[in-house]
Amino acid sequence: MNDIGKILIGLGALLIVVGCILHFGGRFLPLGKLPGDIRITGENGSFYFPVVTCILISVVLSVIANIFNR
Repeated sequence: MNDIGKILIGLGALLIVVGCILHFGGRFLPLGKLPGDIRITGENGSFYFPVVTCILISVVLSVIANIFNR
């Protein structure tokens, strides 16, 4: 049971850090508004797909995963 408690505390701390980054980082990081993100606006609606933002997040998460797996 001790291991589960440590995992839950670690996940909680990680969620707090990610939440703070998303809340306060929006002012400093233009994620979702990068050049290359697709935005199509028409008369009846709009379509938005953040291609470059997805690629950037994927690269960052891959680097972090490789660091922790070593």
